[in-house]
Amino acid sequence: MLSALCNFERFQRERISLTTHDPLAREPFSRPPRARRPAALRPRARLTQRLLKGLCVALTSLGGSFVSWAEPTYALIGQSAPDFALHAAIGGNARLSEHRGDVVVLSFWSSRCTPCRTQLAALNRSLATYRSAGLTMFGIGVDDDAVQAHDFARSAQVSFALLLDPAKSVSRSYQVDNLPMTVLIDRSGTVRHVLRDYSADSEQLYLRQLRALLNE
Repeated sequence: MLSALCNFERFQRERISLTTHDPLAREPFSRPPRARRPAALRPRARLTQRLLKGLCVALTSLGGSFVSWAEPTYALIGQSAPDFALHAAIGGNARLSEHRGDVVVLSFWSSRCTPCRTQLAALNRSLATYRSAGLTMFGIGVDDDAVQAHDFARSAQVSFALLLDPAKSVSRSYQVDNLPMTVLIDRSGTVRHVLRDYSADSEQLYLRQLRALLNE
């Protein structure tokens, strides 16, 4: 797309050249052409060229930044997942390393995060489908207020453990920068995927990534 924008001026010159130097050119079944201003002098064409040229320069200089905004890098991809042991608000306490051999999904949440509840429900549905294939799942709450965290956990109605990380030591080790945030860990304990935020599109991406890991 950037290449097309940057080459627009060349394409326009070539089109003008053909129009200007081909006196026999006619549109099929058209009337004889009326006298027209030379294409190169049309104000609209000149304005379009100037605008696209400026846009081309801007995109060329900032193009690398667009990629970084769209897909923030995550340093733990391909690295061993940091181990942790946390108490649960709902469900049993958990240590990550005890689940080596399973595909593990971690979802970081907060009681103040509106989409977190919807995402936890979606994750719960995937657990019901794939638990028998070796899927383990933990929700990790980052609330400072223990009462709010427990109230949220009780109302979430999910079948996996909702753990509490009030000191945020685990969320720091996983470089959590948005909520909800989901981390997918393969059977060997390696971080393979991360999903920031939640939407219908990200849920479909999560399911594709999850199925691929379970099939490895």
